[in-house]
Amino acid sequence: MTFQSIRLTQRPLPQGGQLTTLTLAAKMGSMGPAFWQEVPQALAGLGDTRVLIVRGEQVFSAGLDIKSNGAAIVPALGDPAAFKAVVDEMHAVTEGLAALPIPVIAAVHGWCIGAGLELIAGADLRLCSQDARFSLPEVKLGITADLGGLQRLPHLIGRGRTAHLALTGEPIDAATAERWGLVTEVLPDQDALFARAEALAEHLASLPAAALEGTKRTLNDGLPHTESLAAAVRWNAEHMTQEALQAAARKG
Repeated sequence: MTFQSIRLTQRPLPQGGQLTTLTLAAKMGSMGPAFWQEVPQALAGLGDTRVLIVRGEQVFSAGLDIKSNGAAIVPALGDPAAFKAVVDEMHAVTEGLAALPIPVIAAVHGWCIGAGLELIAGADLRLCSQDARFSLPEVKLGITADLGGLQRLPHLIGRGRTAHLALTGEPIDAATAERWGLVTEVLPDQDALFARAEALAEHLASLPAAALEGTKRTLNDGLPHTESLAAAVRWNAEHMTQEALQAAARKG
């Protein structure tokens, strides 16, 4: 399938399945109408993908393309139902990425602004290069971030730091993002970043898929402690295999 705003590349893995990279290919990784239509199609067609990497080209993403999305947004202003219909199409991207049962790695270089930051908040692992900059500037545009960032970021970096990003609209650099816990690794440059993302993806793909999915579900289920424990036990009861235990024992 050919896309305008993204590029999907796949390569086979030695252990089977595919490693897929979704590249934000529009200028400056901007998110126009085509982006919101194409990403759900891409996510639905991942097939036997074991790990997904999300990255940009010139930069990661300049965020929502306000000009090109305006044709849908402006007529819906003042009409909650119509506005919700517009934003629901965007939620299909941010929520769809977060809901994938496979590990998702975000590899960020350059700017990661607004909707771009809300997108990577739904990834499982976030890496960046030293030139990365992150911001949530919606307040400067007179709006509230509504694509999942205000819901997910407090769990990643804490409510106070999320408030700092969201209320000031000011950017943070890569070192601050690592210190805050938004990213777990900072690489020296773009090439090192993408190489590390690929190596990490290959490592994840070498692990049992059911164990990765169960771990991801448990981390994200949002259930009370006791219910989450029970869900993890139930997942293992249904998906743990004797073969996997024997293989682990041999490696140990």
